[in-house]
Amino acid sequence: MSAGRLLDFDAAADAGAGLAGGKGTTLGRLRRYGLPVPAGFVVASTAYADFFAADLHAAAKAAGHEADALAALRRRIAAKPLPAALSEALADELRRRGWETTPLAVRSSAPMEDSRRASFAGIHHSVLNVAGAAALADAVRAVWASLWTPQAVAYRTRLELPPAAAAMAVVVMPLLAARSAGVAFSCDPASGRDDRLVVSAVRGLGEALVGGLEAGEEIVVGEDCFDERIAILSRRPARQRSAIVADAAGGTRQQACADGGEILTDADALALAALVRDAANALDFAEPWFDLEWVQDDTGFHLVQARPVTARPWHTYPGLAGQHAIWTNGNTRDVVPQPVNAADWASMRRLINLYLEQGYRLAGYPLLPGAQRGALFSGRLYLNVSFIQWEGFDALGVSPQAMNALLGGHHAEIAVPTVRWRDRLRRIGRLVRYLAGVAGRRRHGRAQAAAAFADCRRWRSEDLAALPDTALGERLRSLFAHVRRQDGLQFLQGSSGGNLHTLLEAVDKEFPGEGQALVAALMAGQEASVSAQQGYDLVGLARIADAEPAVRDWLRAGAPHDPGRLPADSPFRAALAAFLDRHGHRGVYESYLRSPRWRENPAWLLSTLADLAGVDTAALAARQQAAADAAWQRLRARLPRWRLALLRKLVEGAIADGNDRELARSAFTAYSEVGRRLLLEAGRRLRERGALDAADGVFHLLPGELCAALAGTLPAAALRARIAGRAVRFAEWTAAPAPDVVIDGAAGIAETFADDSAATIDADGRVWRGVAVGTGCGEGVARLIDHPEAGHRLAPGEILVAPSTDPAWTPLFLKAGGLVMETGGYLSHGATVAREFGIPAVVNLPGIRGALADGRRVRVDGLAGRVEFLD
Repeated sequence: MSAGRLLDFDAAADAGAGLAGGKGTTLGRLRRYGLPVPAGFVVASTAYADFFAADLHAAAKAAGHEADALAALRRRIAAKPLPAALSEALADELRRRGWETTPLAVRSSAPMEDSRRASFAGIHHSVLNVAGAAALADAVRAVWASLWTPQAVAYRTRLELPPAAAAMAVVVMPLLAARSAGVAFSCDPASGRDDRLVVSAVRGLGEALVGGLEAGEEIVVGEDCFDERIAILSRRPARQRSAIVADAAGGTRQQACADGGEILTDADALALAALVRDAANALDFAEPWFDLEWVQDDTGFHLVQARPVTARPWHTYPGLAGQHAIWTNGNTRDVVPQPVNAADWASMRRLINLYLEQGYRLAGYPLLPGAQRGALFSGRLYLNVSFIQWEGFDALGVSPQAMNALLGGHHAEIAVPTVRWRDRLRRIGRLVRYLAGVAGRRRHGRAQAAAAFADCRRWRSEDLAALPDTALGERLRSLFAHVRRQDGLQFLQGSSGGNLHTLLEAVDKEFPGEGQALVAALMAGQEASVSAQQGYDLVGLARIADAEPAVRDWLRAGAPHDPGRLPADSPFRAALAAFLDRHGHRGVYESYLRSPRWRENPAWLLSTLADLAGVDTAALAARQQAAADAAWQRLRARLPRWRLALLRKLVEGAIADGNDRELARSAFTAYSEVGRRLLLEAGRRLRERGALDAADGVFHLLPGELCAALAGTLPAAALRARIAGRAVRFAEWTAAPAPDVVIDGAAGIAETFADDSAATIDADGRVWRGVAVGTGCGEGVARLIDHPEAGHRLAPGEILVAPSTDPAWTPLFLKAGGLVMETGGYLSHGATVAREFGIPAVVNLPGIRGALADGRRVRVDGLAGRVEFLD
């Protein structure tokens, strides 16, 4: 192509919006990702810059917003010849493509057009039925001139766009012989629901629909939350008087149409919806909300434009209308601290809603259909705390302040209405329904957990290499659907705060300001959760290793650990096999499908054993019992026996809730280990075929894309392009700081980072106050640990200072003299295990790791929720 002034679509994708404009870049990306985009090319914005020399720049500046002056400028643009080199390049390109007499569509592609900030929908000009080099030159000038209409100038001014936005690339494509055409949204543009797709269709070309001259057929397609299959939910017949159609000579003409009748068959509508969803996810799986123009000819569907939905409404409860959407990672950062890739988001996206809905369904609360409580910002997982606060308040009367304490994080509270007596009665009724059904739901969840471990043990033994490609893809889809249908496990995972909330309120009422610490003491040393038991089992394994000299020396040598080299009759080898049979599905950052499991590679697990052999579990048990006894003694001194009996029931319930939550987490992790095996098998096959450089590239793919790749309907080049694009973005996410809170409001997105959070700090910066989740006081050297694999740096009795924790951190809790965590609330994993082990712990202290030097002595006061810098 000519000196960078003309770009094919592949070059446009690389060039970016500055040269190819928003439309040209997006079309290039879609074509690269294997989507059906017609052939075409882009006249780069540099050609416009060459043409729009100093004389026209001066005229544009002088014109301002004056309509007559702008009209004069447009006439000058239309009359000015193109540079000779550009005219020759356009003619050569038409000859090279055999398009000298082909009718063309010539469309605008300004740098910020079709972007998330500005759509420019209907602002700039398109020219249809352009044939020949001379007509193409005229059409290019007409598109350039549309930059200077009053509406275009006003639009740029209103959005406060920089002067560079007044530039223009031009997209040139063949004019397709359309049977039908239209616009499709990958979300519902009216409600904002992202489990809906909306298709608008007219007969012939879509210009009348896009221009608002005709009302086409509207088809709403819904997505099933379990298996993500789509189905038509509704149709609104077309009210189309005329259609723009291609005539016999390849031009266009208007043709009269009868009202009514289906324009797209059900099969075509579903095929188009699937194409739209795939295109939106290919462009941005984290925010897949796009408005796409499409054309259907005798060969099928084609995409001719894609732009982000720039003003997607927040689909919310009426009680939250007018308020901002508040997003926090104060709870999710505990177990999902790193960016999420496509495979993980496919499993999390709907599962988060199912976790958080089960308790309200049991209570009979009318949930908002299609509510989305999870989102990605900077690639990290955030929860919509506005929804969580509202549902807790509206359903059961839990105050936003109390919900924040359970969740952790420093975010605002929503505004709630005055409670009326009718509201109280409804909440009492829901609470009664919940309490009547909760025992059965918990039994159901525990049964599903047992079935999960049994099923996963059986599935792990399956020879995946023997499965045909189609069966492998279907197995992956069915696993995702199966996990989403585990309603009992979801109940255990997402509805474990009721007893704890009630217990906290009851104790804090009697001991204001001490409720958190006393409850942590009351819950210490009771029945161990699966996460705590994993720690105890690891200590037992360490003692067996320490008692076997050859194993002890082998572990301390620091060489790569291969248990297969141990003697067959080694007691440690048998104990390790038993440990991995029970806990081998766990791993470091196990919430991610991409993370290896201990069963795959136990090296990190083995590296922890040398430090754990000396852990005094008897002293730990004594400390737990002493904390619980002291707390009960205080309660007995103040409360009557009947109140004590009620509190004991609440403590038992809160402990069971926490243990069930950890059990569900373990069961879901077992399922994810199976999913990881399926994904890696698919990756192995695609790598052998040359479609992937490495098998772990599959973690950048959505299940539908992976199935299409296995079936051969997604070409290898397109597969590689999607993975490459996402890998670059994942690296950008990893390097970017994650905000503590995100506010999505009328003025756009506002982010609050931990460094300027609402952490409570004394004036001299020596005392930080957070949420007390573990009992007692501890004093020692602060050890800042960034990752559980660096846990060897933590000496027994030192204070563990972590950004967040998941079950892989549990061995460190056994050594720590106290815990300080930047994130987390009363329901976080770190809080649960700290309470069980009875160690002093304070969480929800964003920014403390930046203020605290490694090796400085601190005092952790788990009674008052204080961390004091001592030296």
